[in-house]
Amino acid sequence: MSGKLTVSQTIHDKLTVAFQPLSLEIIDESEQHRGHGGWREGGETHFRVVMKAKAMAGMNRVSRSRAVHKALADELSGPVHALALELSAP
Repeated sequence: MSGKLTVSQTIHDKLTVAFQPLSLEIIDESEQHRGHGGWREGGETHFRVVMKAKAMAGMNRVSRSRAVHKALADELSGPVHALALELSAP
């Protein structure tokens, strides 16, 4: 094993550090997009993030999305083609 993190694990790690979520689920939906734009063999191009974090309290939907996009800027400018977000505060 090369020791290289998967895109999914990188997303998980970055969001954990940035938001200390109460719950976090990273779902690779790449296979559902086979043959569509941005899809690559091996997946890890289309993700859904379901996260509940106290850090999201007081933020509206757009602010929450912007905060996640900022935390994942490198991934969004590289291997990740699409990111669906379900973000909430407790």
